Amino acid sequence: MSLIELRGVTKTFASGAESVTPVSGLDFDVEQGEFVCLMGPSGSGKTTLLHMLAGIDRPTEGAVVVNGERVHEMAASELARWRTRTVGYVFQQYNLIPVLTAFENVEVPLLLLKMSKQDRSRRVTTALAAVGLSDRAHHLPRQMSGGQQQRVAIARAIVTDPVAVFADEPTGNLDREAATTTMTLLRRLVDEFGKTLVMVTHDPQAAKQADRVVHLDKGKIVTEASHA
Repeated sequence: MSLIELRGVTKTFASGAESVTPVSGLDFDVEQGEFVCLMGPSGSGKTTLLHMLAGIDRPTEGAVVVNGERVHEMAASELARWRTRTVGYVFQQYNLIPVLTAFENVEVPLLLLKMSKQDRSRRVTTALAAVGLSDRAHHLPRQMSGGQQQRVAIARAIVTDPVAVFADEPTGNLDREAATTTMTLLRRLVDEFGKTLVMVTHDPQAAKQADRVVHLDKGKIVTEASHA
C-alpha cells in the first residue's frame, strides 16, 4: 500500500450562488520516500489537493488515506492531533510568528505534544542544525533573510518527525540563490531523512528536484513524468 492514497476525491466550494469544483474524481498515490511535485495553471486544484493531503481541508467526496489512516473520516479534534504528529507543512509566506525567535518558532508544534522541556529543546536544536541555522536560533524573523526564514519554516515542519511533508510554493518568495538552497534542503529531507514530500510549485527549476512531476488542470491529472 502507498503511503498516501486518494480515491475518487472531489472538492466543491460554494461561491455565491454557484459552486466551484477545483478537484474532481481524483485518484492519486504517493509512495513512501517519494518526492512528488504538483504543477498546473492557477485554479487547477494544486493547493486544494495539497490541503486535503495534509488534513487542512476535507474532500466533499472520496477517500484520503495517509500512512494507513482514513483522514477523511476523522473528527475535527482527532484531525488536529493527527496533523501534529503525522505531517509537516511549509508555506510560501513562511508563517513565522514575528515576536518569537527561530528556536521558539520551531518549538511551537512541540508544545501541542506531551514532551518534557528538555526533549523539546533537543528536537528543536536538531531541526535547526538540519537546516543549517544553529547560529540563528535566537534571531527574530525580521533579523533573517527570506531564505533563512524559509529554512526556519522547514525546521518547524520536520521537528515533530512527521511521516510526510507538504510544501506550497516554498520558493515563491525567494530569489534564485535562496530558492536553490531551499530546494537542495528539501531534496535532503527525502534522500537523507527518508521523508515523503509533496510540493506545489510553478517553478520548473524547483520541479527538477522531484522524483515525479504531476500536472493538473481543472481538477484532474493530465500528465505525469518521472525523473530518472
